[in-house]
Parts: sequence; C-alpha cells; structure tokens
Amino acid sequence: MEKIIQTAGRNALGTFAPDFAHYNDDVLFGENWNNTDIDHKTRCMITVVALMSSGITDSSLKYHLENAKKAGVTRREIAAVITHVAFYVGWSKGWAVFNMAKEIWTEDAGAEDAKAAHAAEMVFPIGAPNDAFAKYFIGQSYLAPVSTSQVGIFNVTFEPGCRNNWHVHHAEKGGGQILLCVAGRGYYQEWGKDPVELHPGDCINIPVDVKHWHGAAKDSWFSHLAIEVPGENTSNEWLEAVDASQYDGLK
Repeated sequence: MEKIIQTAGRNALGTFAPDFAHYNDDVLFGENWNNTDIDHKTRCMITVVALMSSGITDSSLKYHLENAKKAGVTRREIAAVITHVAFYVGWSKGWAVFNMAKEIWTEDAGAEDAKAAHAAEMVFPIGAPNDAFAKYFIGQSYLAPVSTSQVGIFNVTFEPGCRNNWHVHHAEKGGGQILLCVAGRGYYQEWGKDPVELHPGDCINIPVDVKHWHGAAKDSWFSHLAIEVPGENTSNEWLEAVDASQYDGLK
C-alpha cells in the first residue's frame, strides 16, 4: 500500500491551530495510519466502528466510510459490521450510519445482486478473489478449487468484462486444459482464429502450445471449470493482455 499523506489539518487549521494540524497530519495519519501492525482494511473498519460508537455521523464518518470502501470493504461487509455494532452501541446509531453507507456503496448494490444471482445459477461456489493470478487478468476473477488431487479442477469466475491475458499451456507429454462452461456468457479465442462465444454446457479442449485467452462477456458474469489435463513437465506461459479495442468489439 502507498504511504498515506494527509494535509487536511494544515489546510483547515494550519494558521489557527498549527499544533493540532501537526498532530492530525503527521502523527494520527502520518504515523498511526501508516503503521503496518494492522492491515489498512481492518484499520478502516475499526475507525468506522469507533466513530459509530461515539455517535459521530458528520463529515468525518463519511470520509472514513469512503476510505473503507477504497480499502476494499464490500457492501456486505460494511452492512455486517454496522449491524453487529448496532447491537452493542445502539440501534439508532446503526440507522444513522446505514443512511450514510447506502449513499457510498449505492453502485455496488447492483453488482453484488448480480454476483449473487450468478452464484445461484450453478452448483459450484464462486470462491475467493483470484489474487495470486490477478496480474494476468483484466478485471476481477474468482477461484474455487473443486479437485486438487488426481486431476486439478477449478471453478473460475469472471465478473463482467473480465478476461485473462493471452497464455500458453506447455508440456513435454500430455498436458493442456479443458474448459467446461457452467454459468453465464463468455468467450474463448485461439491466436489467429475468431473468438468463440461460450454458454453453459459448452466444452473447449485446449491443446498444449496453443496461444489463447478466455473470459466473460462485457455484460455478463461467466464461470467455467478449468480442468488440468495431466502431463509431464507442465507449465503456463503468460503473455500480453488482450487488445482492448478487439475485446470491446465483441457483443
């Protein structure tokens, strides 16, 4: 995470209360908020809880709610936090904070509902954010292991517009990958060929040493099982991102 630099104290009180401005900008934010003993997302949620507990619902709470969202706190997470704390510090405080949080997470409501609807279409879980491979994807993907012995099978879910980079599966013997589409609408493309639109039930066999990419359509969540074909000395070679203008030209 980038270092937090705060100037609000000096901007508002630099000449009127320079000591307070110093403590706010250099100590509270400059030192305390940059301390790494607590991760930034957790620190943001703790701060919201502290302000809610104190009954503070002014611009400072709005700032820290926005800060929490930027740190990755989801609509469901903030709703759970506020609900839990309301039992201990007062139901009316919960209502007050919810009224502010709804305005900040308003655009996430549709996305969360769409994600939940997509999950309900399939028997496999969406899984956790695919952080280990995030640098090879445009957009957010999720990964849920189905089998990690004998044959590797993973449910890979792409949010609308998400796709992976061009890549190649290598193996000295055997190898390759099979995609079995389970929900939503997506695309698969091999280098030099036209993209293939994918729907639930479609199966794609990917040979070794074939450059390709796959992912969701712009307006749809998409999930497929990625089945690893056993082989000797297998490896994946990740290449460049799919050209944005090429992808945007898909329906």
